[in-house]
Amino acid sequence: MKKIVLALTAVAAMTGSASAADLAARPYVKAPVAAPVANWTGFYIFGGGGGGLSNSDQSVQSTVGAVPLTITQRQGGSGWFGTVGLGYDWQFSGTWVGGVFADGQFGSIRSTVQDPILGYTGNQKLEDSWAAGVRLGWLVAPNVLSYVNGGYSGAHFGSTSFTTLGGAPTGVHLSGYNRNGWFVGGGVENSLNIFGITSPGWFMKTEYRSAFYDAKTRDELSDVTNLPTGVNSIRANSWNQTISTSLVYRFNWTGPVVAKY
Repeated sequence: MKKIVLALTAVAAMTGSASAADLAARPYVKAPVAAPVANWTGFYIFGGGGGGLSNSDQSVQSTVGAVPLTITQRQGGSGWFGTVGLGYDWQFSGTWVGGVFADGQFGSIRSTVQDPILGYTGNQKLEDSWAAGVRLGWLVAPNVLSYVNGGYSGAHFGSTSFTTLGGAPTGVHLSGYNRNGWFVGGGVENSLNIFGITSPGWFMKTEYRSAFYDAKTRDELSDVTNLPTGVNSIRANSWNQTISTSLVYRFNWTGPVVAKY
């Protein structure tokens, strides 16, 4: 009986030693590293350019008494522009980004202006404009932001020199003017760290924008006296659509960062 007890005790001791040895031999495994997270919060500047379409709902009325003389007709045109601006973004709830921005545009987007009663035709040019607004975006990927925006806008439209439909001078023009309105739009912004190229802080964005400006009545003026001819006036609003591509630099951007534990 004693021999059996001693044998069992020896087996138990050897089993415990083997188990302890197995536990000591197991390698240490670190916790998995969190996926990289991009930080979009901070200031940025941008500059670029693009093309645009201009549409205007126009009608002719008498200078004296503002009596409507024609139905409202839509005239259009197109052109190019450049843009510069700045902004600030806040990243929240992981994949959402909100921000404020302001920008200015300059260039030559033209639309047709006509007085069909007198047979006059000319061009109205959107010479420069500015916008201030907000945007809200969602991160499609850590380095790619899809967004919508909207806000307030002001624009300066240049003077119009009228000719006949045959191209002869009429001696009549419309003065330039400023107009205020609003805009909506959207676009995509992405990091330029692509195709193996490292460019920390540099982004590219492509944006569509639609801006609406209130109607304005302008008297037809004599080129000699710069006074109203007393015959007709043109009343028109303006709707401009643009597509631009801009280079963006983000001051705080150092690439995706890894959360620490």
